[in-house]
Amino acid sequence: MTQSISTTAHEIATHYQTILADWLPKQSSIAIAMHDEYIYFSSTNEQFQLSVGSPVQKESIAHAVLQSHKKIDAMMDETLFDQPYYGIGYPILLNQTKAALIVILPSHFSFPEKEPISFLTGKDENGWSPVLINDVMYIESLNKKTWFYEKGTQHKTTITLKELQLSLPKQFLRIHRSYIINIRYIKTITRDLASNFQVTLINEMTLPISQSYINDVRAVLNF
Repeated sequence: MTQSISTTAHEIATHYQTILADWLPKQSSIAIAMHDEYIYFSSTNEQFQLSVGSPVQKESIAHAVLQSHKKIDAMMDETLFDQPYYGIGYPILLNQTKAALIVILPSHFSFPEKEPISFLTGKDENGWSPVLINDVMYIESLNKKTWFYEKGTQHKTTITLKELQLSLPKQFLRIHRSYIINIRYIKTITRDLASNFQVTLINEMTLPISQSYINDVRAVLNF
């Protein structure tokens, strides 16, 4: 990477950080990717660290932006870091070359102006039924399908966990790659025999809390 490109990347990143300061949380990070590598990274979050020169992975938001040259946002699992995150990618030009500016946010970040959904429509053997979101105990991804559970009744939805995580009210919390729970239905949080955290709901269903999500769970529930 030339000194000119490095300086330009730093100037552009600083410019965007100033513009976005009103809505970016303190834990946000910014990266710039060009060609097949990251040429800039700045973070105040110890969970998100990336070295300049790291390759751009095909499953990442940066790769998608570089290929499409369009804005892309998505909830990501562990594609780039050991922690899940929410990323927004913007197409930019550096010295007349296509590049991608990526804003990296904690997975529990939510936009205050986004109106959360109030119900989910599920399908079962009787047809389609709208269910009030407050009645949903937890949501599960299983065999590439999404299921949600309403006091013992199972429903199927076409909406993925990643999509739901951006639309659910704040009482819903992602605890695992496969599970989102409604905090209102938590009975206890304990450790299993291997000292891994798990949550037990009021219906005695016990679900694992993965290492990737435990920091988010602790931050939201304050324990």
